[in-house]
Amino acid sequence: MGVILYLAISLIAAFIMRVFFLFYKILKSDCQLISPNTCLRTIYCIGSGGHTTELLRLMSHLDSKKFQPRLFILAKNDISSEVKIQEAVDGSDDYTLYRIPRSRNVKQSYMTSVFTTIYATLSTIPILYKFKPDVIFCNGPGTCIPVCLVSFLMRCFFILDCRIVFIESLCRVQTLSLSGIILQFFADIFIIQWPQLRHVCFRAKYFGRLT
Repeated sequence: MGVILYLAISLIAAFIMRVFFLFYKILKSDCQLISPNTCLRTIYCIGSGGHTTELLRLMSHLDSKKFQPRLFILAKNDISSEVKIQEAVDGSDDYTLYRIPRSRNVKQSYMTSVFTTIYATLSTIPILYKFKPDVIFCNGPGTCIPVCLVSFLMRCFFILDCRIVFIESLCRVQTLSLSGIILQFFADIFIIQWPQLRHVCFRAKYFGRLT
């Protein structure tokens, strides 16, 4: 019994050290990714409405030969985004769509959203484990929270070596979105599109308008 307890404590301590180590690297913006492949397996976390339009516009400026294969994750009740994705890929077949439960609906209370986020997170685990992304792009929809959380935890357990790139939505001029407030601690690269947000996020990178 004593040996089992010692092993359990050692594993917990090792995990905590791993988490702090990754936080240290993320906060230092040490986001180097060493991949033996010439292409990066890429996930795009699709929101709805303006979020979808912005992220697909960003995707259009990326080298599709470098960022492939592509996996789009969107909410189960998001119908319009699938049409926009099909238009954006322009007949290409090197992509996959996965739907997960929405972590938080519009006007949903924060209390109940805790349970829906947990459900969405559990639904995300097999998707990321199977696809094994190298990079995740997201721009603020609630759908990205469980995806990024699972990615970070899998990185802690050495299951994935994935980098998260968060681009705050263009409509966020003075304040961060709720997703931005959370992911400023998890995203390897955190990008804002308005210089005013430099005073809100301590580690944001500003390159001008991207979307």
